[in-house]
Amino acid sequence: MAIEVGEHAPFLDQLGQEHRRTRLLPDPDPRDVTCTVISVDDHLVEPPHLFEGRVPARFAEQAPKVKRTHEGDEIWEYDGRLYRQVGLNAVAGKPKEDWLLQPTRFDEIRPGCFDVHARIKDMDIDGVWASLNFPSQITGFCGSVFARTKDQELGLAVTRAWNDWMFEEWHGSYPERLIPMGITWLTDPAIGAGEIRRNADRGFTAVTLPEQPHKLGLPSLFSGYWDPILQACEETDTVVCLHVGSTGLMAMPDDAPQLELGATLFGALSLVTCAEWLWSGIPLRFPNLKVALSEGGIGWVPMLLDRLDYMFAQSGYDVRQWPSKQMTPAEAVARSFWFCTIDDPSMWVVRDRIGVDHIMIESDYPHADSTWPDTQSFVRNRLGALPVEELRKVTHQNAAALFRHPLPAACLP
Repeated sequence: MAIEVGEHAPFLDQLGQEHRRTRLLPDPDPRDVTCTVISVDDHLVEPPHLFEGRVPARFAEQAPKVKRTHEGDEIWEYDGRLYRQVGLNAVAGKPKEDWLLQPTRFDEIRPGCFDVHARIKDMDIDGVWASLNFPSQITGFCGSVFARTKDQELGLAVTRAWNDWMFEEWHGSYPERLIPMGITWLTDPAIGAGEIRRNADRGFTAVTLPEQPHKLGLPSLFSGYWDPILQACEETDTVVCLHVGSTGLMAMPDDAPQLELGATLFGALSLVTCAEWLWSGIPLRFPNLKVALSEGGIGWVPMLLDRLDYMFAQSGYDVRQWPSKQMTPAEAVARSFWFCTIDDPSMWVVRDRIGVDHIMIESDYPHADSTWPDTQSFVRNRLGALPVEELRKVTHQNAAALFRHPLPAACLP
């Protein structure tokens, strides 16, 4: 994620007196591959050259740029603001004692974080066939940094440049290995819809949108503002991806341990997000829309479904707020939403309640939660007891179908 200097003071206070550590471990040996894996939640670190030659000439000097501070940190400068690159954003390949909150430089992280060719090598080490990559540093998980640009023409140009880079360099270098997901323009839904269609025409199958847009000062999901964007997604079969934390963490006291408490509440945040998208009526207005929730786990899903069923049967809310007579709210969740898990070991016994066809896995490279470089052994240990048909669905078939992404000629198991 990108942390703006001067913002999120309680979080940044936790940077403390940690000193810079630059150690990277040697490359791990490639892991034994016993299962085809598609990870539907990984991250890229935008490289310094991303915007060069991709914005109109009049914006060349205003586009985001990486600057070196007097302290030796590398930070993004854009639109009069400075953005730190927090170390925990890219810890893959570092000793755990070096997983620090302090700002980090490009020479202190694995090249696979920002170099596409090195990324494929790291995927091969991990035994991951294909990967869906969310933006992080200067972009925000859903393009929110660009959306609040003072000069909206500049913000739109930078948004389009990011998508062009994704298409040309990141996905374009390895189209079978990297699922094309774009961002879109958030402050004008007509323009945002046009950007989704532009991307879909060249093969993008996903877009990352804000979980709770009202937290960014944008119109809420209940306003109807987002309908042109969602209509474009439905018409182009573009999957809406909602990454936990894309509009901030759960509300917490300023003196709470922000990082630890915020991460603990990822599942609660995804539950709130799913409930808001459901009760906004979006699944009813756009019955063919597909929504995937990333990094919030699956443990909350049975609780939500149970609560919805009880409310619908017992409390009479259906008469006032749920206009459909064809399906219940819980049935709408089961049809329209997909759920992504890193590690929910207690939930596999109730996987049928969640819907095996709607569960996918994620490695979260290169974040602190990541299973890299041991995703293969993690899958064997956590999911090895599943029937082989279900194992195939969860590890690769569901993701390939949802994102219309090719599988290798021979899949395992």
